[in-house]
Amino acid sequence: MQKDSLQELYIDELRDLYNAETQLVKALPKMAKAASNDQLRKAFEEHLSQTEEHVSRLEQIFEELERKPSGKKCLGMEGLVKEGSETMKEDYADALKDVAIIGAAQRVEHYEMAGYGTVRALAKLLGETDHVSLLEQTLEEEKQADQKLNQLSQEINPQAVQSKANTSTAPHEGRGTPNSKRVA
Repeated sequence: MQKDSLQELYIDELRDLYNAETQLVKALPKMAKAASNDQLRKAFEEHLSQTEEHVSRLEQIFEELERKPSGKKCLGMEGLVKEGSETMKEDYADALKDVAIIGAAQRVEHYEMAGYGTVRALAKLLGETDHVSLLEQTLEEEKQADQKLNQLSQEINPQAVQSKANTSTAPHEGRGTPNSKRVA
């Protein structure tokens, strides 16, 4: 059956975000555990609390709409979570793994910011003023989480460069050493 109303699109997008957030509630503890930097671990733990609040806000919106939040799987978040999980399994040195985890987390934050920006715009069009306020609050928290990751990366990225400088004294495979002969 074709969906033909802005209200239906709004609910569909909210369900997508709800599923995305519930996926993150499961993924964030794993990210915190994988982080070697204490501040990064703490940031993930704090964002888990926020994410649980994001789920609650969405449930509040669904309650007001007299709709169920379930019924949609967010394939975008599923892919991002899977990529992040693969990143955490890589055998990187601690600081490099933290850099990779930050990258994965920022992709998640940007995805969420896009989603919340979309549903906020739809809520405005539908005159759902209370929803707009709740969605703006969550969107602002997602932006703050991204800023926190940016700040942490300014500290952690140089550590990763430093650890690479200390461990990369062997010649790179396939590039030859200064005494190797080139074959044409």
